[in-house]
Amino acid sequence: MLPWKRLLRPLTALLLTAVVAVVPAATAHAAAPSSGWNDYSCKPSASHPRPVVLVHGTFANSIDNWLAFAPYLEDRGYCVFSLDYGQLPGVPLFNALGPIDKSAEQLQVFVDKVLTATGAAKADLVGHSQGGLMPRYYLKFLGGAAKVNTFVGIAPDNHGTNLNGLTNLLPYFPGAEDLLSAATPALADQIVGSAFLTKLNAGGDTVPGVHYTVIATKYDEVVTPYRSQFLTGSDVHNVLLQDLCPVDLSEHAAIGLLDRIAFHEAANALDPAHATTTNCASVFS
Repeated sequence: MLPWKRLLRPLTALLLTAVVAVVPAATAHAAAPSSGWNDYSCKPSASHPRPVVLVHGTFANSIDNWLAFAPYLEDRGYCVFSLDYGQLPGVPLFNALGPIDKSAEQLQVFVDKVLTATGAAKADLVGHSQGGLMPRYYLKFLGGAAKVNTFVGIAPDNHGTNLNGLTNLLPYFPGAEDLLSAATPALADQIVGSAFLTKLNAGGDTVPGVHYTVIATKYDEVVTPYRSQFLTGSDVHNVLLQDLCPVDLSEHAAIGLLDRIAFHEAANALDPAHATTTNCASVFS
């Protein structure tokens, strides 16, 4: 890696940390700060006829994960909604820790609520990290394919993660896997080879009728190896962020929280009829 890249990557992480640090803790308890974000009176327009449901990642919540992307979509005329899921008793603010199949049931209820409120026949889904994985269970096993047109996964762990090999150490610590499953089931579900992932991916990654897009970064340090994020199927568009902008250094968190190049490509997936080229200049779009 070039020296300037070694310097810029920690600076990117520092910037991300600073952004998170200045967000008041009370924000997580507030209503989404937008007339079009979780506004159940919002009616989809003819140009954007489907509401967009945003699905946060592990340890995140429905507000903090989307402070940049939700307004980005709202400014483009979308009705935007986000949910909290996977809560554990006694654990505030940090969600997506419960069993992923149960979280998918929460998504099922939420999508029905959004469709009823907006009058739309189908919704689009955009998820970050676990939020790019969990909806696949909803689509495959809970009837979601009939209610979803497009699903965009940003840095999803579709085939699990080994956390750069750290999960390979679990068998050497007796009881560690059982403790992980009991304390934070969602983390156990996301490990390569888990029973959840085996069931989810059996028979193919996708289901008919849904348009899939995956946006990954080669600097992902959480979902490793990064190419395990990509899906296989007849209606799949797999995108590597650095193929769009080689100097984009976003890692796992930044690609979903603040990367406007990834946002632009996600918007293209939501509205392919009006898609424009995604490149480094998309940061200004």
